[in-house]
Amino acid sequence: MKIIINNKKIEAKKGQTILEVAQKNKIDIPSLCFHSDLDIKSNCRLCVVEIKGKDGLHTACSTMIEQGMKIITESKKIHKARKINLELIFAQHCEECNDCIWNFNCQLLKLAKKYNVEITRFTDRKKGYPVHQFGPSLIFDSSKCIDCRNCIDVCQKQGVGFLEIKERGHLFQVIPSQDKNKDCIYCGQCITHCPVGAFEAVGEFEDVEKPLQDKSKTVIFQFAPAIKTSIGEEFNLPHGSIVTEQLVAGIKKLGVDKVFDVSVAADFATVEEAKELIERLETNKNLPMFTSCCPSWVKFVEFYYPEFIPHLTSVRSPQIILGGLIKTFWAEKENIDPEKITVVSVMPCVAKKYEIQREELNMDGLKPVDYVLTTRELAYLFTKHKIDLKNITPKKPDNPLGVPSGAGVIYGASGGVMESALRTAYEKITGQNLKKLEFQQVRGMDGIKKATVEFHPVKCEAIFAKQKLFHRVKGLLIKTAVVNGIGNAKKILEELKENPKAYDFVEVMACFGGCIGGGGQPVPTDSKIRKQRAKSLYQIDAGKKIRSAHENPVIKKVYENFLNSKKKIHSICHTKHLNI
Repeated sequence: MKIIINNKKIEAKKGQTILEVAQKNKIDIPSLCFHSDLDIKSNCRLCVVEIKGKDGLHTACSTMIEQGMKIITESKKIHKARKINLELIFAQHCEECNDCIWNFNCQLLKLAKKYNVEITRFTDRKKGYPVHQFGPSLIFDSSKCIDCRNCIDVCQKQGVGFLEIKERGHLFQVIPSQDKNKDCIYCGQCITHCPVGAFEAVGEFEDVEKPLQDKSKTVIFQFAPAIKTSIGEEFNLPHGSIVTEQLVAGIKKLGVDKVFDVSVAADFATVEEAKELIERLETNKNLPMFTSCCPSWVKFVEFYYPEFIPHLTSVRSPQIILGGLIKTFWAEKENIDPEKITVVSVMPCVAKKYEIQREELNMDGLKPVDYVLTTRELAYLFTKHKIDLKNITPKKPDNPLGVPSGAGVIYGASGGVMESALRTAYEKITGQNLKKLEFQQVRGMDGIKKATVEFHPVKCEAIFAKQKLFHRVKGLLIKTAVVNGIGNAKKILEELKENPKAYDFVEVMACFGGCIGGGGQPVPTDSKIRKQRAKSLYQIDAGKKIRSAHENPVIKKVYENFLNSKKKIHSICHTKHLNI
């Protein structure tokens, strides 16, 4: 279809909105409440445009294009409407700009400047509205809410529905549900889909800086794989920029003693998960096995589907495993009292703040991880200390817990945990090396990906044939599902209620796209940005000499010299989920 925008001829596809076409052709139309992950609501009405031959103004986000349509995106009439709408939005948004996740990229302030808006023209109508805290992870300041309802929509899309809306006088108010059958799972998607910073992570800036100033403490930072390709965005680098060594250098400038890579712990998690999968396949118990490195997913299962708790793998998440190794293996190696070690995780996830509070993850009363910072929080610390990742001399992570395999790195993308485990499980089951390491079937941004993975030839035919998993022609067949977004996980769980043998192995990440789209990641975050971040993680993997977790020399050495007993392995790498 051919249309005209601002006297420019443009080709577009039937079914597209004016906003979609404009964005694709780099034509600026303000769109505060629009998010590509969510249904269109036209609430903010900042995307209004004029259409020749049609009266009034039309919202670009909800108006479908028509053949020959002539559109104007800027005029006196449009300017006036946007200015009034902005003034009304500011009237129900209490400004706290210095402490906002959009501080350096606020669309509201940019638009106020563009349209010459007096942001204090009207009294704040929501002054005095309550601040809600959800566990140790999330804060919602309802006085900043502009009623776009993105948070409610994304919470519903996640299949949780914890956020609701109620009338309060002549206004509306977003509130946490009072229904005892609903609870927040701390996925943080409300944060990344709120356009005005009404939601934020529970901050730990001041707490983290205290041990940095305490000379009696040894401070260790560990960073998740997904951080490597996202934090650069906070310093105006292109989406998906790989900044691993700049990240390490920046952390060192904060005065940190050692910097380790959580991707190494992902290798340990992979080895243990592969072992557990094989054991479950052999015994045919508690299948399918679910991954458990996502704390939001674990909480969702425990609260909403407790009958599936036995299906969660007992393997701890990589951040907990590495924290445990730092305070045992590394502390012993360096002759440091574990009580004097402070471990700080940098995570793409706000639920990790909740995870480190879970008592069953402690080791004889010792917490593996003391603090969790999100990607955004670390970027804030860098900015506060005038550390610019674009202009810093790169440094490598510290040994011995700084060199992961490629399998450990791809944990940050949806399908990465599954692929990593399958690489190791294949070689342990068949005794042969994989000719092709990439499991393309489980990659990508689709909410649900299903694949039957064939392992052949199989040495363990006698064992697996009993469980009807072995096909004499094809070998061992493992039915897998990879899920991102809890709403999609809910579909799989309901399917398993009807057909318990539908799958053998299921990976679930609560956030869209996996950890690369986590609630602690830089904003904005959408499907295109998530794809770029994931693509770069797979690029790192492809460039590694060692791409399977069990082949990592670091992993081999630690198992040989330290994790040499079932008791140690269980204490550091495994847990018991609640209600079992």
